[in-house]
Amino acid sequence: LGFKVAAAPFHAWTPDVYQGAPTPVVAFMASAVKAAGFAALVRVFVTTFADHADDWQPAVYGLAILTLVVGSFMAIVQRDAKRMLAYSSISHAGFILVGVQAASDEGISSVLFYAVAYTFLVIGSFGVLSIVSGEGDRGTSLDHLDGLSTRRPALALALTVFLLAQAGVPLTSGFVAKFAVIGAAVEARSYWLAIAAMVTAGVSAFLYLRIILSMYLGQAEDDAPTIRVPRAAGLAIIVAFVITVGFGLVPGELDDITRDAVPVLIAAG
Repeated sequence: LGFKVAAAPFHAWTPDVYQGAPTPVVAFMASAVKAAGFAALVRVFVTTFADHADDWQPAVYGLAILTLVVGSFMAIVQRDAKRMLAYSSISHAGFILVGVQAASDEGISSVLFYAVAYTFLVIGSFGVLSIVSGEGDRGTSLDHLDGLSTRRPALALALTVFLLAQAGVPLTSGFVAKFAVIGAAVEARSYWLAIAAMVTAGVSAFLYLRIILSMYLGQAEDDAPTIRVPRAAGLAIIVAFVITVGFGLVPGELDDITRDAVPVLIAAG
């Protein structure tokens, strides 16, 4: 399960696969596949083995801290945007493990909320990157995002919002999701884990700021290719954008759904 959700130390495949695979495929892997992996992890540990939480919580605690540290610190030294988002994905897995480790109704609810919010964040982020990189993923390095704000202002704005949400900036779904999992950890008295999550969130913010600065302060090359936005891709980005901002401003509806799902999951287990 750690391999499926790219938790450290089972994460080594993630950066290479994310960089080498077509960007639309990566968007699917990072969203649907990861969400399914965490759904399985919750069903196995939190619901099926709830009575044995004292046995598996220390292991998940260690996995969560290691995943947070590896994902956040390795991300900031990358130059390829897909590898950056790959390590960012690992960091997000660490945050979700924080909620899993809580082994409580609050923890399950926070995991579900985070999984939904992250799914749309990553679809939007890789959607923009797929458009910018062009056919065959010709340009996925950080340099290819230089000057995106002047070439395609709408795409730059959308990617900025997705990145700020991944950093946990207020008024986005990412902030609500991170606040929920940290709150679940505090409620479970896993204080050091909560502190580690907050510290690594600050480290990860540096990564997202690097990308944003490239888009707004970088200078695009004179012979940079024209960026065309396919209608389907544009629609997908708009939907992800609306959900990211919408659940950040009004998270109550999704929060109610995830809380209502908790007793159903427990009963199914």
